[in-house]
Amino acid sequence: MNWYEFLLRNRSEVFERSIEHMGLVGASMAISLAIGLPLGVALVSRTKLQRWVIGAANVVQTIPSLALFGFLIPVPWIGGVGASTAIVALSLYAVLPILRNTCTGIAEVDPAVIESARGMGMTPRQVLWQVQVPLAAPVLLAGIRVSTAICIGVTTIAAAIGAGGLGVFIFRGLAMVNNQVILAGAIPAACLAIAADSGLGYFQRSLARR
Repeated sequence: MNWYEFLLRNRSEVFERSIEHMGLVGASMAISLAIGLPLGVALVSRTKLQRWVIGAANVVQTIPSLALFGFLIPVPWIGGVGASTAIVALSLYAVLPILRNTCTGIAEVDPAVIESARGMGMTPRQVLWQVQVPLAAPVLLAGIRVSTAICIGVTTIAAAIGAGGLGVFIFRGLAMVNNQVILAGAIPAACLAIAADSGLGYFQRSLARR
């Protein structure tokens, strides 16, 4: 039996695990966006603090994902076995590209455009939200694309702590030494990543043309 036949025979479970996977990714990305975008905007004019914050986010990225899941299990309130711990860990992984691209995109807006906006009588807040953020939107979206791809990939490991998702098939296949079962989890996860990246890429190109 190849992986495609396995998918057909277990399509209801594959569908259920795919929904779990997308739910974990969606919740994690929502938290990462809620943290990364406002924090990135706030750090644009604070260069020294920006280095420290992005440096801390870089450190989190160096921690192996399975180890990070393990570190968070005993943490009160957010720890334990299940989806909540996975979402916290995934959010930490996904926040760096969003944060970095937000800072970079806004900082690289043409100074002449900013001066023109100020010359028109715009307040600093208006310049930020009506000029800098819209012009930096394609760069911001590039960071979101990277974060989404990272999140979809790392979510497969969340099955190790009982969070569900397509990683369940991967770990089941490893236990059975069955490549077909592993592929039944890996291929749908890869398809989700490609679909998400393609959709966000189309949106990014639309913003750039505008």
